[in-house]
Amino acid sequence: MNRLLLPLIALLAASPLPLQADPGGNAQQQARKELRAGTIRPPREIEGRVIPTMPGAQYLGFEYDPAALAYRLKFIRDGHVIFVDVDARTGETIRRSR
Repeated sequence: MNRLLLPLIALLAASPLPLQADPGGNAQQQARKELRAGTIRPPREIEGRVIPTMPGAQYLGFEYDPAALAYRLKFIRDGHVIFVDVDARTGETIRRSR
């Protein structure tokens, strides 16, 4: 088994490409561009609206989807993950998972 792993490790170590690209890099750049243009609301404003509506839940963070122009806020409560999708333009909640 070691004979198989060593060449693989050497190949990966010599590879000029990253093993995992930053999946949020493009979304972050797009969000900054849209924030500067005034197309979407700032994440802190969205968090300020949504977090108070989630009593007893721990806030874990958010992601931005540039294709949908939406934020997805992630919470955990009683061992269950809850996603709250919010329209980034209006700040209105689109859906909430249970």
